Amino acid sequence: MKLSQAHATQSCTADNAVEPNFLRTHVDVYFRERVEKTWNGGHIMHGIAPGEDAIMLVSNDYLSLADRPEIARAQIDKLADSDNTMVMSAVYLHGENAQDDFEADMAAWMGLESSLLCQSGYAANVGLIQSISAPETPVYIDMMAHASLWQGVQAAGLTPRPFRHNSASHLASQIERHGAGLVIIDSIYSTNGSVAPLAEIVDAADRTGCVMIVDESHSLGTHGPNGAGMVAELGLQSKVHFVTASLAKAFAGRAGLIACSDRLRQFIKYNAFPAIFSSALLPAEVAGLAKTLDLIRDADIARRRLHANATYLRTALDELGYNVSDSQSQIVALEAGAEQQTMVLRDALEARGVFGSVFCAPATAAKRSLIRLSVNAALTHDQLDHVITVCGEIREMVDMANWPSTKRRQRSEDAGMASRAG
Repeated sequence: MKLSQAHATQSCTADNAVEPNFLRTHVDVYFRERVEKTWNGGHIMHGIAPGEDAIMLVSNDYLSLADRPEIARAQIDKLADSDNTMVMSAVYLHGENAQDDFEADMAAWMGLESSLLCQSGYAANVGLIQSISAPETPVYIDMMAHASLWQGVQAAGLTPRPFRHNSASHLASQIERHGAGLVIIDSIYSTNGSVAPLAEIVDAADRTGCVMIVDESHSLGTHGPNGAGMVAELGLQSKVHFVTASLAKAFAGRAGLIACSDRLRQFIKYNAFPAIFSSALLPAEVAGLAKTLDLIRDADIARRRLHANATYLRTALDELGYNVSDSQSQIVALEAGAEQQTMVLRDALEARGVFGSVFCAPATAAKRSLIRLSVNAALTHDQLDHVITVCGEIREMVDMANWPSTKRRQRSEDAGMASRAG
């Protein structure tokens, strides 16, 4: 039985509402075109189950803090002490409370005036852009910016004006043509691990009177002084209006953050829809994040180990012929291209105990799917060497030489040789 037919049978035999034809037709396209035709009845996200010895390169817990007992103890203690937990929107918080204290600590650590805790990084970005955008505001957004940033533009009812990835010059030309507006980028891009030329882009925004938004989801905790991020590392706080972040990466929690001036924080808190219409984090969650902040401040050794591990893996994969040139961070992408070829790569890695994250449409362009390897501080050299050995062994099996990314690398090398020869 085809997967879409099984799905339809389940819908009819269970006590579910009957799907109207327009819904059934819409959903059937997914099962027919992707699950059956492209994925041959399987699912691109699901290969084999990892064994006990599997090397997991799927977690965003870059500093390997998620299982630290201090965090669990802080949460347990708060749960034990709480006898008047209020489940409500954060707009009703006032007086002294743990969330305000944590927000103040985060802002001070990042070198900014204030911050606002959100339910997730997604909610932070959508709520921020939705609330600060006046009608007809030009929005300049990096073509590879996170989906939540694009969703924020849509929620604001604005038309995005994308600029070429990491191109400050293309951004400047767009601003010159359309006028001052919002400039939106990631510091580290979650798909391929590329790093923004932050100083150049911030300068282009600053000299043209634009509002600057930097998503530091993948650099907060891992980069900058005591992990305070790349904006802090470059001393750009006075030119960046908003720093946003998911606290589900290095902070290993479930929350998001907007850091900005106190005036703008007050405005966003009472005008962003996710802030108004969602419940605040619970006290135990805030306690866990506060303890994590303490650990991150003192995690210089883990940060050094993280970056050393990432450099070691990137260098070795590059020597094996993989095109990892975009990555300058702990995120390393193996871009196989077509989804069918990415499934071949996934299976070859997983059969040898290496598990990465599959990225495909809508997270990537349709023909640029990939396996993302997320490096963390706890990986040993033996584990990294195993990953490298596996990637060397499977090159012919996965047809690496014919990947579009490999051919792009070859064209770039040929162009470089021709330029030097000329």
